Amino acid sequence: MKESGRLTARESDASFVRCDVSSQESVDEAFAAAVELLGGLDVLIHAAGIAPASPAAETDVALWNQVMAVNATGTFLTNVAAFAHLRDSGGRIINFASGAGVKGYPLKAAYAASKGASLAWMRSIAVEWAPFGITVNAIAPAIWTPMYDRTRASMSPEALLQHDQTMSRTVPLGGKLGDAVTDLVPVLEFLAGDGARFMTGQVFPVDGGLLMMR
Repeated sequence: MKESGRLTARESDASFVRCDVSSQESVDEAFAAAVELLGGLDVLIHAAGIAPASPAAETDVALWNQVMAVNATGTFLTNVAAFAHLRDSGGRIINFASGAGVKGYPLKAAYAASKGASLAWMRSIAVEWAPFGITVNAIAPAIWTPMYDRTRASMSPEALLQHDQTMSRTVPLGGKLGDAVTDLVPVLEFLAGDGARFMTGQVFPVDGGLLMMR
């Protein structure tokens, strides 16, 4: 994972700092290093997450705790670390949510629960931190990622065929997950910019019409 991060950073002409989002010590160290590299902090995009599959009744405590530690606690720790650097000058926090946290997701109940917790946290701090000029929003992406590749690889051929047929029926725009560069990045750019200064506590689906948030 470390080498993958460094490779992505090199390809993007960016710096790389390793961080375990489930560890407060690691998060605090990573933010200190990043702020020093960048000369400050204006925007946090928090995208770390895991989504292991498990039937709800067969989900053990270890798996539950792992998912919560990365997805929910990781959101809490990174957001609080960002607040310390944004409170004096304002800024943007953008968390990665999921449609699973809005409407549930069979076989990924722990994941759905962790994303639901993150959304409740996001809405709460959006109110608390608004006086500091900090907006806090979430995107719910349905984007083709390496994590989705792993999910697909774990499916049987029959399950994968059924999944793709379901996607073709339920995603109005294109019948499959979107592209990170052309579909997701422009939304992140907007939410990180001045055009989104009067928008906070919101969930923005970037999913081809899959969720249709109301």
